[in-house]
Amino acid sequence: MPERSQMYFATESKQMQVLTWLIWAVACLVFAWAPQVPASAQEPMLDRAALTTVITPETGGISPFPWTPKTRLRKWAYRRYCAWRRAHRRAVWTARVARLVLIGALPLAQLVDLVTHAQFRRHLGALPVLYSLLESLQLRTIINRYCPTRAHVDHGTVALVLVLNRLMKPLPLYHVADWLGRTVLVHGLGIPAAKFNDDRLERTLDAIQPHCGAIWQDVVDQALIQTTTDLSVLFYDLTAFVVHGSYSGSRHIDFGFANNTPMKKRKFKVGLSVTGDGRVVIDYRLWSGRTADMATVRENMAHLRQLVQRSGWSPRDTIIVGDRANVDDKLALAYDDHGFRYLAGLRLLKNVHKALVEEPDDALFYSCPLTEMKGAEGYWGIPCQVPFVDKENKRQVAHRGLVVLSGPMRNALGKTRASRLRELEKRLREVEASIGQPRMGTVKAVQKRANRILKGSKVKQFVQAEAYTDDQGQVGLRWEVDREALKKAMRRDGRYLLVTNDESLSPKQMLALYHQKDAVEKRICVTKNGLNVSPVYLHKDERIEAMLLMNMLALLVYSTLERQARQGGLQMTTRRIIEKLESLDVVETHCVDGSRLLRLVPVDAEQAELVKILARVLLAPQQPSGVHALPPAHSRLIWALPPPVTQKAAM
Repeated sequence: MPERSQMYFATESKQMQVLTWLIWAVACLVFAWAPQVPASAQEPMLDRAALTTVITPETGGISPFPWTPKTRLRKWAYRRYCAWRRAHRRAVWTARVARLVLIGALPLAQLVDLVTHAQFRRHLGALPVLYSLLESLQLRTIINRYCPTRAHVDHGTVALVLVLNRLMKPLPLYHVADWLGRTVLVHGLGIPAAKFNDDRLERTLDAIQPHCGAIWQDVVDQALIQTTTDLSVLFYDLTAFVVHGSYSGSRHIDFGFANNTPMKKRKFKVGLSVTGDGRVVIDYRLWSGRTADMATVRENMAHLRQLVQRSGWSPRDTIIVGDRANVDDKLALAYDDHGFRYLAGLRLLKNVHKALVEEPDDALFYSCPLTEMKGAEGYWGIPCQVPFVDKENKRQVAHRGLVVLSGPMRNALGKTRASRLRELEKRLREVEASIGQPRMGTVKAVQKRANRILKGSKVKQFVQAEAYTDDQGQVGLRWEVDREALKKAMRRDGRYLLVTNDESLSPKQMLALYHQKDAVEKRICVTKNGLNVSPVYLHKDERIEAMLLMNMLALLVYSTLERQARQGGLQMTTRRIIEKLESLDVVETHCVDGSRLLRLVPVDAEQAELVKILARVLLAPQQPSGVHALPPAHSRLIWALPPPVTQKAAM
């Protein structure tokens, strides 16, 4: 079998083989396309066939392959590639135009797709409403005045973003930049979202902390000037916020008692003052977790006195409403010293005060109704005089009191006590049934088990249990209800004592005003469930103070927007407004020519009407009410409107 002929190369490298073939191919093409030399030429005509096999270099040192440099070959290949790409594009567009001619027109969707380079969806929601309200309160201006900086992003803008985040979607500091990048704020502020990283936010908190009190005071003054909020009724209460981690040496974080938090958790407390007009938060104070509620009342009075005077009010025109932790003998005198009127419940710690509540008979209450409802839904009250004695300073005073009998409270307490008595009886019967079992065969063991059950019950004062041995030597257990104690407790059910130094309030007005104290409790609920103030993971007192300011500013905006909306006829909470506008987004389209298009998603009729009402409410000029005096001239009140221009001055 004959062997297959093989071609041998001077090198085994594939790159060299390809290059050799390309050189010979180019040489053949050049000589094939070379012009014919006339026969009359003086130089002899070379044999073209020989040229294809043998190449003789010419004299003079000229290279026989002038096209061999790599750069020249690459340039030639690149020019050929560009020409091919242009031809391909022309062919594609020619085909598209031909298709357009054939079908008459392209669908708009395909046309948009042809000119679109990229598309993004950014959240809008209630941001325009909240942003405009914050701008009207001049939050950025106030903070930048106290905390100037040469940084690209000023502290006022960072605080604005933090407040908006607390209102829209409360997140940890390290998630704020991601949230901002998904909203339209990146275009509204003109600042990249990456600038708002957690380090930048913490630097802003550090810068704001020394000026927290002044910043809050100026923003509240601006809000009161714009909304002309009535300060005749203020509500005060204290709440606690749980923190996590170790806080050694902290001035604010400590263990302590609070009704709404466990004792084993570290916490700090915040006192809130809320107006009766729209439940607007006008003051807050940060306290240690160990601070007792009554220890905060006197300082709160001092701050409120400055606030109402700064707003053009007299303390005698303002009444402070609080719960039973807002008054005792010394505080009752302190209200008179500060010139405030007050209304609060009184803890029955002294015998003279207990006698005022326990002595009146039910028949006497029923002769003094406070509401039109009767029975389990009715309220009754007996006026009285409540004495207060400050033995340390040898002072005493008597204020007006009202002993209230609440039908709903009496009914609820009675049902709760009956349920607990039934549960206690059930557990005692279980002890009785277990007599004779291991470790339950002696009187001592049975009595010990019964005493343990009584100790854990909240109605133990009404039941007495005794283990005994009968005539046959059998161990038994008997118990009975102290009917006299039970009757006395049932008689006290639903009774409490209200105290005031306001002589103008009638008993019915006292009850109605005291029932409105849930205004501050509702704002506390917003801070915990809406703004997510707690739990707190910051570990520096300075940053806790600054972050609390951001949350309180958010609560101020929340309550102000809700008040303005209700005055405009929109009976919705701020949280409901935010939820209604949650679906609003902006579609950002980047076209192939570099232009950008912003389009709002479709808005339903309810959202359109809501936005229309909010725009009217927020943009409408606020007229001061008759009970308000103009704010006094003060260096802090730089936003007060200028006096009206008279005709003479205009001329």
